[in-house]
Amino acid sequence: MDALEKGKGMIAEMLAQDTIAGFLALRMMNDHPIPYLFTKPEELGELYLGEVRYPLTKLLIRLAQKYPDDSFGIFARACDERSLIELYKNQQLDQEKIVFVGVACSGELAEKCECLEPYPSQIDIGEKVEGRGNLAIVNEIEAKPEEERYRFWMDQFTKCIKCYGCRDICPVCFCPSCTLEDHNLVHLGGMPPEIPIFHLVRAMHMADRCIDCGLCEEACPADIPLRTLYRKVRETVKNLFGYVPGENIEDLPPLEVLGDGAFEICRTCNKK
Repeated sequence: MDALEKGKGMIAEMLAQDTIAGFLALRMMNDHPIPYLFTKPEELGELYLGEVRYPLTKLLIRLAQKYPDDSFGIFARACDERSLIELYKNQQLDQEKIVFVGVACSGELAEKCECLEPYPSQIDIGEKVEGRGNLAIVNEIEAKPEEERYRFWMDQFTKCIKCYGCRDICPVCFCPSCTLEDHNLVHLGGMPPEIPIFHLVRAMHMADRCIDCGLCEEACPADIPLRTLYRKVRETVKNLFGYVPGENIEDLPPLEVLGDGAFEICRTCNKK
């Protein structure tokens, strides 16, 4: 049985047993895969399980907000599982109401995404392949003199057209009040954005949240190496606090806790 047929069978069984109210996945319509909530087994003929990456966990938040008493299913590759872990921690999703079907990435997709661990903790579909992580670009930039590094990033940020694509596609961007639209931090409207403040504000906001999926860089129309920037930020947070976003659901994000943890920032405040 191929991966698609196995996926259809698992979803059909969950729907038949009322384990879930719906399964959020991609549906092929007019030769294009689009997000769709499957609620009936007969709809599964158009289920798409190709290697097109889309931040469905971001849409899962909207479903959970609208239907808080229902459970939903979702396919989860390694990066999807990391985003789910961060969303659970930030109380955007209830872990008890999410059923994920683990999908291992192919070697080709792992290579394309430069994924260090291209498989979720639970593999229901596919087979585990070796990681293809590559930090060579980060190390190459870090090896440059400070002034040259500064010039490199300033040149990259200057290409920004302030489209907010990096924020909009990010699976762990969920704040209803975005720091990139806070007039105290970033000038609203107008072009170009303030350099480098615009990107540094987001980098700081993502420091203990970025799951290294690389979607921001894929979405950037100006080809800014955003993933390289965020990988460096992740590396710094790991070295300083021993924290890796999306790795362990029990670990608290270090920038959301003050002192001994008695002053943990309210994570329910972002819920609508």
